[in-house]
Amino acid sequence: MQEKLMVFSGNANMKLSCDICECLGIKRGEAFVGQFSEGEIRVKIDQNVRGKDVFVIQPTCPPSNDSLMELLILMDALARASAGRLTAVVPFYGYARQDRKDQPRVPITAKLVANLLTTAGANRILTVDLHAGQIQGFFDIPVDHLFAAPVLIDYFEKYKKEDAVVVAPDVGAVKMARAFAKRLEVPLGIVDKRRIDASSAEVMNILGEVEGKTVIIIDDMIATAGSITEAANAIKKKGAKKVVAGVTHGIFSGPALERIDKSALEEVVVTDTIPINNGNTHYKIKVLGVASLLAEAIKRIHNEESVSSLFV
Repeated sequence: MQEKLMVFSGNANMKLSCDICECLGIKRGEAFVGQFSEGEIRVKIDQNVRGKDVFVIQPTCPPSNDSLMELLILMDALARASAGRLTAVVPFYGYARQDRKDQPRVPITAKLVANLLTTAGANRILTVDLHAGQIQGFFDIPVDHLFAAPVLIDYFEKYKKEDAVVVAPDVGAVKMARAFAKRLEVPLGIVDKRRIDASSAEVMNILGEVEGKTVIIIDDMIATAGSITEAANAIKKKGAKKVVAGVTHGIFSGPALERIDKSALEEVVVTDTIPINNGNTHYKIKVLGVASLLAEAIKRIHNEESVSSLFV
């Protein structure tokens, strides 16, 4: 790699950062990222970055506020140290679920975070499977939007022999599920549901044939797992032979693991955009790595090559 490429990382997903650096064949940038005694984030860059092409890897995953502040303060420190170009590599873009005013007097936090990243000095954003594609439009700087689909599809290829069908757990996931179904060359189904509140939903109907089939539920994230487990249970009641899930971001907050444990889901496959800590491990959860995907995108951005051709 060229000497001008440098990769720094916050504490949110250190393993992914180290894996990316290993794929790139470079050492992770030297920086201290810690806290003062009262909890404020403290950052110090420990090497020269003047004129360098710098990538900062930090998903804004739980603890979300600490992760976001670490990213912003790292970016500010690097910008003030005269980095040549700053790219925020945000494998999981948090605060994305509030991307529009769907009720009176609510914020648009996805736009707020976009403004904060730009103000902190970001010249470019690299992210994976945004909750809503239109969030790219909240930035006035280039956004490279990667998809974890190739990683997940490689894994689910084995289910094609089992008369598989891809199902979207709600209307919002239809576009993503359709792309999976097309690549796997299997039929597409949709769960029609009515949301009760922000963390639970009532399944109304299943569009598509699932009886006797292996059903792969596809979505961008699992938080409390309410939607995906309700969908899985309803699909199983309709006669599905097996129900599994493929999800990019595994947040697993609140009662998620308990719901997954009691649900009809036999396997939940997620990527390591968010670290699966010891407290979040579960026998049904399998984690796939996206380090090579992100490393290739970083390499192409650094060399001014096409990123979109990764998904052609």
